[in-house]
Amino acid sequence: MPRQARGEYLNPGEVQVVHCVQRCVRRAFLCGTDQYTGQCFEHRREWIRKRLEFLASVFAIDCLTFAVMSNHLHVVLRSRPDIVAEWSDEVVARRWLRLFPTRRKKILAAQEERGARHSESDGNNLTGGDDAEEHEIGMITNDAERLAEIRRRLSDVSWWMRCTAEHIARRSNKEDKCTGRFWEGRFKAQLLLDEASILACAAYVDLNPIRAAIAKTPGTSEFTSAKDRIDDLKQRKSNSNETHDWERSRRRKQSGWLSPVQIDEKRDPIGTDACPSKRRASRKGFLPISLSQYLSLLDWTGRAVRTGKSGSIPRELKPVLIRLGIEPINWCKLVENFGKLFKRAAGTAPSLATEATRRGQHYLHAPGVRLMTAT
Repeated sequence: MPRQARGEYLNPGEVQVVHCVQRCVRRAFLCGTDQYTGQCFEHRREWIRKRLEFLASVFAIDCLTFAVMSNHLHVVLRSRPDIVAEWSDEVVARRWLRLFPTRRKKILAAQEERGARHSESDGNNLTGGDDAEEHEIGMITNDAERLAEIRRRLSDVSWWMRCTAEHIARRSNKEDKCTGRFWEGRFKAQLLLDEASILACAAYVDLNPIRAAIAKTPGTSEFTSAKDRIDDLKQRKSNSNETHDWERSRRRKQSGWLSPVQIDEKRDPIGTDACPSKRRASRKGFLPISLSQYLSLLDWTGRAVRTGKSGSIPRELKPVLIRLGIEPINWCKLVENFGKLFKRAAGTAPSLATEATRRGQHYLHAPGVRLMTAT
């Protein structure tokens, strides 16, 4: 049977969680220092982080976790077509014009008059949608077909990745004074079907620097969502252990554009999670555990991965894994090998069976499912 096209299972009209990986062509160095040439590209990590933060303020997509590595990028995204459906036609048009400003030359000219150097900017300040003229907005809102297509694209994970990859490729090629391909083809997409797969994948992404032996703890893993959350916690003035409301506030400087960790259906009823802040699409979390529990699990797992000795998982965290359908004894193995164990979709046996039926297949091949099914 031929491989199913990605567009057949990634649907911007549905709420889906997707793990995306984008690699540089020939796995050349995107960031860090190239050991062969000695050239340093470390500054490009900040380019990507700022670009992701900018896109989170435009798209109806929640960014759950991310990690910027030397030659590839990991990001876990959740599409929110229910959020974009609530936006007015004008809001949709303005957000689109922020992505693709029609007055780019005029804006650049104004920046040059103010003494701004385009080569040093991150390129995200060219947001023509915030001060777009009425006729620019009208060209979109008066065309029903085009407006519907733009509304769909604003919850499309593929368009998010396109706006990330193209922007960084253009800046990097300009810096290197060259042309040609920068990324290794299209990004790889892995559908996360349940909370067990989301937890395992989130830990897999946040612990990438530790697995690559370039950091010892999540708190020292630069340019990861875990590091941003930990830095904000250190700056937090309150001594309270309650982080649910704090994560949804506007007081998180570094991680305020990321999705909150904890999801609580009782405290966050459906239909009220649209975020009033322009930094992210919604206030909805993605795991049935608190931020402190997630960071504790991440810290323990990182130490186990780094030393190669998993030991016994903390007693207070075992029930969390069992409730989600993950064997505690297999947790470290699952996190270390998540990218190899699952291909197009990841989840426990029931969720994979449901997804296979939806695709019209008998089953989805995933050897890792044995590690995620509790006995």
